[in-house]
Amino acid sequence: MATGILFFGLLSGGLFLNVLVGLLGSRRNIGFGWAFILSLLFSPLVGLIIVLISNPLPEGAERKLGCLGYTFGILGAIALIAFLIFIVLAVIGLVTGATM
Repeated sequence: MATGILFFGLLSGGLFLNVLVGLLGSRRNIGFGWAFILSLLFSPLVGLIIVLISNPLPEGAERKLGCLGYTFGILGAIALIAFLIFIVLAVIGLVTGATM
């Protein structure tokens, strides 16, 4: 049981990292959506490299989030909360030695 909780927590944390890469991409020409999708398909590290290679937005330009950005931002916040909850539950399960 604790292993499953830990695995799901790590997956939620990975989703959170993808959202962070997307937020970095929103300040560049690539935009949030493409940065998020690329980091989701490949890995957050590859997505980050792609975001850093893309050109930054000109000064005074509005960030490129759109409705896609808000949707994934909310999903990322939910994933972070789930990640923290499941990590705490996994640690409690490992400390108490509970198995199911």
